[in-house]
Parts: sequence; structure tokens; C-alpha cells
Amino acid sequence: MRGCLAIYQREMLILRKKFFRQTASMSVAPLLYLIAFGLGMGQGVSIGGHTYMEFLIPGLVAMSSMTQAFAIAGEINIARFYWRIFEEFQAAPIRNIAYVTGEVLAGMTRALLSVGVILLIGLISGVVLHYGAFFWVAVLLNSFVFSSLAVCLAMLVASHADQALLTNFFITPMAFLGGTFFPVDRMPPWAQSVLNFLPLTHAAHAIRGSAFQQPAEPYPYLLLAGIGTVLFVLAFWCVNRAKE
Repeated sequence: MRGCLAIYQREMLILRKKFFRQTASMSVAPLLYLIAFGLGMGQGVSIGGHTYMEFLIPGLVAMSSMTQAFAIAGEINIARFYWRIFEEFQAAPIRNIAYVTGEVLAGMTRALLSVGVILLIGLISGVVLHYGAFFWVAVLLNSFVFSSLAVCLAMLVASHADQALLTNFFITPMAFLGGTFFPVDRMPPWAQSVLNFLPLTHAAHAIRGSAFQQPAEPYPYLLLAGIGTVLFVLAFWCVNRAKE
């Protein structure tokens, strides 16, 4: 437990040191999407009885919690390849499970911070939705999935540049195709089948449904919890392998 808290505290100290830069950075992309898609293209568009801005905000919450949770991989790789701190972790009396848990919690904290930024921007834009318990459970599960994936992949890449490639090939396409900007059920059946393999599709569905006060469907929550658990175990295995 102390090892986990030490890892988490280290990441939080880094985040606190660059809090304003980080918060400003988290605001740029959602603000641009809201202006370009919400105010520019979405005027007069209604989806399922909601304005496009109301449809877009939960999608941006899902997307941003994914990207910010996954961004913990960048911090891990900087520690591995530039600061050589991972070697110190190897020598320190910190259990691998504590290391993985601390990094995953740090990624989830970054994701929650980014969600707060988006909800604030949405509030300023006049969009008020329902942010109840199921909304936050879906956000936490989505963050858990991609924080665990980030720790797993950060242990597998051979350089910081490889991490950027993974982001470009997997995270960026998922951000645009996982139901952030358009309803997945308007795609052709074959495309829907493909997009249903993406965790973000189910996260966006659960987050949007709870924000619209629709009855909670257990399937996306259970699926995200299952994927997150598998990735967490894989991350633990990858850290064990990296230490050998």
C-alpha cells in the first residue's frame, strides 16, 4: 500500500508542478471541437431529441477521459528512457502490483481532471446534463481501461517514439470513430460491427445514456470492467517481464 501511494504521489507532484499548463492543454482540444462541430456544424442539428451540443459533451467526456488516462504512458516512458527512474523502482522495495496500481490511479486522476474541464466548458456554453452516479462510474471504468492499457504498452515499447506511433494508430482513430461525434447506429451494419469492438464505443454509449437520464444498461459497464481487469493483469505481467 505504501509503495502504491509513493508511486501515485510522485505522479501527482509532477501533475501539480505543471497543473496550469496541463489544464490549459486539456482545454484546447475540447474547446476546438465544441466550436468547430458544436457551434459550426451542429447548429440546428437534433439527435434523439437532443441538440448536437448536448450530444457532443458526453462524447467529449468519453474521448478526453480516454486520451488523458492513456497519456500516463508518456510520463512512464519519460521516466524509463530519459530519467532512468524505472531502474530505481526496480531496485526499490516496491512490489510490481503497487507500481501498476499507483500508475493506473494516476492515469485515472488525470482523466477525472480533464472531465472536470469539459463539464466546465459545457456549463459555460449553456449545456446542462445529468451527472449522476452511473455517469461517474462509466467515466471511472473508461479511465481504468485506458490507464491499464497505457501501463501495459509503456512496458512493451522500445522508445518514446514508438509510444507516439501507438497513439497515432490506435487512440486517435478510436477517438474519432468511437461514437464521440456521431451516433454509431447511423453507420452501415458492417461498420457498426467493427466499431462495437472498440471499448470507447461502449464507454461513450454508457456516459451519454446516463447524462440523458436513460435507464442504465448493465452490458457496457460489465464489458468495460472486464476489459479493464484483463488489461490490468496484463500490465502487471508486462511490468514483471520488464524487470527480468
